[in-house]
Amino acid sequence: MPTPSTSRPPHRRLLTAALTTVALLATVGVSACGGSADARGDAKTLRIGYQRFGGLSLVKARGATPGVEWSLFESGPALTEALKAGSIDIGQVGEAPPVFAAAGKIPFSIIGTSAPIPQGEAVLVKADRGYRSFADLKGKTVALNKGSNVHWLLVRLLEANNMTLKDIQVKYLKPAEGRPAFDGGQIDAWVIWDPYFALAEQPGVQVLADATGLASNREYVLAAPRAVDKRSDEIRAFLQRYREVTDWGIAHPEERASTLAPELKIPEDVTSRALARSAKPLAPVTPAIGDELQAITDSFIALELIPGPVDLRSRIDDRFSAVFQ
Repeated sequence: MPTPSTSRPPHRRLLTAALTTVALLATVGVSACGGSADARGDAKTLRIGYQRFGGLSLVKARGATPGVEWSLFESGPALTEALKAGSIDIGQVGEAPPVFAAAGKIPFSIIGTSAPIPQGEAVLVKADRGYRSFADLKGKTVALNKGSNVHWLLVRLLEANNMTLKDIQVKYLKPAEGRPAFDGGQIDAWVIWDPYFALAEQPGVQVLADATGLASNREYVLAAPRAVDKRSDEIRAFLQRYREVTDWGIAHPEERASTLAPELKIPEDVTSRALARSAKPLAPVTPAIGDELQAITDSFIALELIPGPVDLRSRIDDRFSAVFQ
């Protein structure tokens, strides 16, 4: 599904991507270095971990929660490592990072989620390769970020096409690595999420499949257990502002895009396209959400991608659910 090119020439886009990657890596390095006080959850400032395009980006861009400390992460797995280090109190990730984090014995509670976002992640291929369905990728190289939301999409696509991980060559690449590998023809397909998905939608790029009918691709709000227990009033107030900003953005899509584009450092038309399919309302966590995550967990265990047993249902904490009703 080719889309019009962005206004920036290729060399400018590559330069921007390189500079952004350096900034992201620097931020992750700082965020993962919490001291002993932070690890105990005694920091005076509420510390928020966010990703480049998650719903929390709009909260930060609007300055809606003064007094909090923000840390940017390139992916969900990097953010959960910061939870492990005690460097953040709250963070937002996709549906697979909580599974891998729980398998790694990282302490966290799941305190919020979103409506499903199946159109916000996809398998991209070059149109001139002639691939017509995911089944055509048998024996081909498929790249994705290990442990991110797209990891679950890959599993579901394999199941839907009567394939296994042995039928493809999986290459684990971070988003900043995946784009040049895809552009340079070093991989046959790239499984990626917005806004990297929208940025890659150039002429000659085809969307082979998205998560519709396969994966919910929800966002999840994770919190450090000690912060939940000791700072519940602060967290509740933050989540209330998060809910208000999210609702405002859905009601004002043009203003949302113009606000976020500078924060994301990507063109406004790309931001608008990504938000049109990926910005969804927040939702409370429920037993059904726990069941959904547990099913993902059990599938990863069966595929020996993580060690078992892992109980995701026990990570659900609904004490803030009234904020999201």
